[in-house]
Amino acid sequence: MLILYRLIVNVVYFFAPIILKIRIYKKKEDKNRYTEKLSIIKTKKPRGKLIWFHAASVGELMSILPLLEKIEKIKEIKSILLTTNTLSSSKIFKKKIKSKKIIHQFFPFDKDIFTKKFLSHWLPDLVIFVDSEIWPNFIFNIKNKKIPLILLNARITTKTYLRWKKISNFAKSIFSSFDICLCQNKETEKYLKNLGAKKIKNLGNLKFSKSKFISSSKLNKNILKIFQYKKIWCATSTHNGEEVFCGKIHIELKKRLKNVILIIIPRHIHRSHEIVKELNEMNLKTHLHTSKSKFNRDTDIYLVDTFGETQKFFNISKSVFLGGSLINHGGQNPIEPTRMGCSIYHGPHINNFKEVYSYLDSHNISKEINTINNLKRFLLKDLSSKQKRSIKLKKKINFMGQSILKNIYLEIKKFIISNK
Repeated sequence: MLILYRLIVNVVYFFAPIILKIRIYKKKEDKNRYTEKLSIIKTKKPRGKLIWFHAASVGELMSILPLLEKIEKIKEIKSILLTTNTLSSSKIFKKKIKSKKIIHQFFPFDKDIFTKKFLSHWLPDLVIFVDSEIWPNFIFNIKNKKIPLILLNARITTKTYLRWKKISNFAKSIFSSFDICLCQNKETEKYLKNLGAKKIKNLGNLKFSKSKFISSSKLNKNILKIFQYKKIWCATSTHNGEEVFCGKIHIELKKRLKNVILIIIPRHIHRSHEIVKELNEMNLKTHLHTSKSKFNRDTDIYLVDTFGETQKFFNISKSVFLGGSLINHGGQNPIEPTRMGCSIYHGPHINNFKEVYSYLDSHNISKEINTINNLKRFLLKDLSSKQKRSIKLKKKINFMGQSILKNIYLEIKKFIISNK
């Protein structure tokens, strides 16, 4: 199976330069750094112990920020290599992380020769893959070099598990290569065991923890003035069709409430102009976050077309609709708005975060909705109420997050201290 995998990777790589050029044209790659994905490394490895974290994109990167903050303080570690796949994650890195210890690189294609070159250059003392990042060539070459390997905040959905089961022997050779798998839920714990992982610990979801790398969760004064006298609700991580759904609800809310405004934070900001067009056709006045034009007081929708600012908007919103849940996508992670004390609303398709939503539902934090009238009723109640968000709830969630962070940190520290 490994031979077949490597053959497929080589075929894909044959088209890689063309694919990368197209992505540069579409502004989905960094034109000055895309060669890092071909394992062309221009950054020199610092001396001393180096720990390597790989996180796919923005969500995975944000989840490990609190851990990076703690690990960078360990004296034995001289530098931390952080790799990601996407341009958006590199922008978040520049914006959020100021530590001189942490180096960012784009993750190379999982081509055997590239992985060997990458590992020979950086010579990491410990490798940590985040969430569901499974790259066979890297994993086998890491083990060949006898480098400790951790799967952090591991998450395997039923769909992914069933795919791995079709190639069970290959899966076992991969998952047994991890020295430890720190998983985020019971479902993943069960699946990892079935797939051959040797050591598994379910310490909870790292996304419950908060980072101090994020300097401020407050919007600037000019933007805050826009929302000062508004009744605010938010739709975040929305996918195609969900913005229109929320637009229809907003039209209904306007019939009952004055000064109501909807903040939309789409999952993919490159769709922003398409979303504006759809909402304008519904006679909804839309203002882009990056727009230099003057804000109109009659604006219905404030569309956030930037990365990494969701927490700032959750800080001023009382109610949040989580996208990816009205369509068969599996839902998006509700933890970040929950930490800010928001009420969460979601559609029926939340398979990717069943345990998280189950916990939130049991504490009356989140509710499932499936019709316009359903969500409208909840929002009218929220936006008409003068009650503040639950401070007790925020404290409970943040305490749980800090506990999860501490336990994960202690597990990883064992590998750092014992591998000097």
